[in-house]
Amino acid sequence: MNISVLQEQGRVPVTVFRVEGQLDGQNYQSLIDTAREAYEGGARDFLLDLGGLTYISSAGLVALHTVALLARGEPLPDTEAGWSAIHSVANADRSAVQKHVKLLNPREEIQSVLDMVGFSAAFEIHTDFNAAVQSF
Repeated sequence: MNISVLQEQGRVPVTVFRVEGQLDGQNYQSLIDTAREAYEGGARDFLLDLGGLTYISSAGLVALHTVALLARGEPLPDTEAGWSAIHSVANADRSAVQKHVKLLNPREEIQSVLDMVGFSAAFEIHTDFNAAVQSF
């Protein structure tokens, strides 16, 4: 997996993470660490460009959930705890759409996974980069 980070300006500064390749148990912590580093540097609004993502596992879903928690300033699950981290995703309040993390251009196979686990209702999903940046 490759992650590139860029800054864009909407109504507020937006940190864009372009995620390419496979997001799985081998590398999901990299996305979390990259988001944590940006958050600690002052970033508060994140756009995850998933257009280059070809596969997402349950660990990748944990990473998306963890980034959302981070952006809300909530305690993070212990990703080393295995199933308990996955259960924290299942127990998440999906009735509220994320305000500080949005998704861009997930491929059809990624979109179907997001739909299956209910993340499509929890995250705003955009298909236009400029509209996504301006939505913050």
